[in-house]
Amino acid sequence: MTDFQIKDKFYLDGEPFQFLSGAIHYFRIPRADWHHSLYNLKALGFNTVETYVPWNVHEPEPGHFDFSGNLDVKAFIKEAEELGLYVILRPSPYICAEWEYGGLPGWIINEDLHPRSSDPAFLELVDKFFARLFKEVGDLQFTHGGPILMMQIENEYGSYGEDKDYLKGVYDSMKAHGADVPLCTSDGAWLATLRAGTLTDIDEDILITGNFGSKAKENFGNLKDFHDKIGKEWPLMVMEFWCGWFNRWGEPIVTRETDELVEALREAVQLGSVNLYMFQGGTNFGFMNGCSARGTHDLHQITSYDYGAPLDEQGNPTEKYYAIQKMIKEEFPDIDQAEPLVKESTAQENVQLEAKVNLVDSLDQVADRVDSLYTRSMDELGQHYGYILYQTDFVKDVDEEERLRVIDGRDRAHVFLNDQHLATQYQEEIGEDITTGPLEESNKLDVLVENMGRVNYGHKLLADTQEKGIRQGVTSDLHFLTNWRQYLIDFDRVDQIDYSLEKDFKEGLPSFYKFNVTFDDLEDTYIDLSDFGKGIVLVNGHNLGRFWDLGPTLSLYLPKAFLKEGVNEVTIFETEGKYAPNLSFKANHVYKKMKED
Repeated sequence: MTDFQIKDKFYLDGEPFQFLSGAIHYFRIPRADWHHSLYNLKALGFNTVETYVPWNVHEPEPGHFDFSGNLDVKAFIKEAEELGLYVILRPSPYICAEWEYGGLPGWIINEDLHPRSSDPAFLELVDKFFARLFKEVGDLQFTHGGPILMMQIENEYGSYGEDKDYLKGVYDSMKAHGADVPLCTSDGAWLATLRAGTLTDIDEDILITGNFGSKAKENFGNLKDFHDKIGKEWPLMVMEFWCGWFNRWGEPIVTRETDELVEALREAVQLGSVNLYMFQGGTNFGFMNGCSARGTHDLHQITSYDYGAPLDEQGNPTEKYYAIQKMIKEEFPDIDQAEPLVKESTAQENVQLEAKVNLVDSLDQVADRVDSLYTRSMDELGQHYGYILYQTDFVKDVDEEERLRVIDGRDRAHVFLNDQHLATQYQEEIGEDITTGPLEESNKLDVLVENMGRVNYGHKLLADTQEKGIRQGVTSDLHFLTNWRQYLIDFDRVDQIDYSLEKDFKEGLPSFYKFNVTFDDLEDTYIDLSDFGKGIVLVNGHNLGRFWDLGPTLSLYLPKAFLKEGVNEVTIFETEGKYAPNLSFKANHVYKKMKED
């Protein structure tokens, strides 16, 4: 049995051990590509892979767990083991990771609790999740002959709170369900976060690691000072060495120069253990992108999680990969390295539009209807992600234009009167007056609301800031409208859409667009959405995520794992009324030219 200990250094089978680790999130990469990504990590000369475990996708509804297919964390860990990699597992209830709600399940919005705290109601839910999770990963710990060397209790908690009873509660739960490898925390490498986010007053030593992306001597010095302060002689480790950064809608791609990164990383590996964040970013498939909290409004992150990583979104080596590999060989001459695997891409132009139909004509096929006197939030209705359509009728009270307002809505609302677009409001505009123009005697009002992703970091994790949909109501003149029909849109049912209703198609409305594309030789590709406005794309039922002509990306990555030989069905749900009669598939991402700040 492998022996792993944390003393003045890391020791593996009695010999000093240095983590050369890279972050790969199994939940952001199709299962068919796990081997490719993990092999390339090993080929770099690294010895360990690190991954979070996102609670929200593994328990999408209370008590309903999913560890199958692309979410089979056990299979991912075993694949790493077969390639000779060790594993750092970070199953903390909160992961940040620019992931929807930091990995907290959307359904906890409905619960009467305080997240990331010692609130017994929250800790009880965490315990139930760990009880199920450790059935998958418990036997994969090195203490049971597996590759998992270390696990994390909480993630950058010192940037959120200082509730030590909460940290102790998470620790107790992990131990109760079988965690018997060394445990750790990770925080920003300065005194305030280290003091607040660490667990030091229990019998077991919980290793304290830091997160940073440069100035390793200074940051490791801060970490060493804190170790000394609490009387510990521990190895130095950066749990997240940021080799790039994430991106947000409407902002230029964040870049980092290769030479600068390599020299900053060289300094880090000379001083301690390193986990590259990210080694491969992957993709925020579906509705799982996160959001940055900024003052009175939030900035939502894009679908691509490329992160400027050594492996690109597709999993292929970049310039950074080869430069890091060269540096690692210089620092560790005896290290084993290999040529990385490289995947091919394919392209196809001018795939013709097969059919189109408005959302309002498809509601019976793709949505469940819930009626209520007043609007109810998406979360109250159990629609924690995606879109919901609110619909009601009202009579004309005045001959001239009327004033409408959406009161307390999140995140983005399209307002239509009698199937004519009135306004689109995003975050800070929601609540402003919307003038109708001339009314009919009886009028149909539609409000399509999109949850664009909950915040994943900072002070806005409390439920009252993250509830989505129309939270109070819609007013006409000064009074709230009543008798609402609420349509919970289920994109798993797009194959049921009746495109014979295309004869009734109206321009300018949220709609579905169907394309059939034939591939004989399957390779990865990128769907060019430059001629479309905003929405999502599904290919053979796989939700590739959001697109938006706001940029910086104008395409979506389509892995070959989601394709099949022959005809593939592509469904585009678009909300702005902007579309094209043909669709192109490219060999690389398409980017919008954007002005730098």
